[in-house]
Amino acid sequence: MGSCNERKDLHMIETPQIVQTTEHAAAVIHLTIPRSEIQRMMGPAIGEVMAAVSSQGIGPAGAVFSNHFRMAPTEFDFEVGVPVKGVVKPIGRVKPGKLPAARVARTVYHGGYEGLGAAWGEFVAWAKEEGPTTGPGLWEVYVKGPESGPDPAGWKTELNLPLVE
Repeated sequence: MGSCNERKDLHMIETPQIVQTTEHAAAVIHLTIPRSEIQRMMGPAIGEVMAAVSSQGIGPAGAVFSNHFRMAPTEFDFEVGVPVKGVVKPIGRVKPGKLPAARVARTVYHGGYEGLGAAWGEFVAWAKEEGPTTGPGLWEVYVKGPESGPDPAGWKTELNLPLVE
């Protein structure tokens, strides 16, 4: 297998596009954690958010997301959340939040979560080469994941880079 095919197998992203998003009300949990803790911490946070919106009868009204504000070499500062169709009443760590309205560069990655780092690398390289000026932060929307089936080849994660006007 050639290196191009090997690379594609590692991280398959769709052709990036520039789109305008709309604001979505959400239920979120804010986390600032060491990078090494992401796999251990994210699942329980998602479960907590989903339980809160279900018990309040307000969602989910879309796919789970993570909205990263700052990514230092050793830690992530982000919110994990889900869009809702009502007012979020704070409960435990769950608070009202939002996914912002923004002009973004967007692509979709197909594959298991362990390939997200490589997919982001490819996407950021595209943005630098193609010229859209990216702003701070980024977010992922987990369109299809383990709940849709055991084969990661069918999983889809939307990658969003906010752009500077």
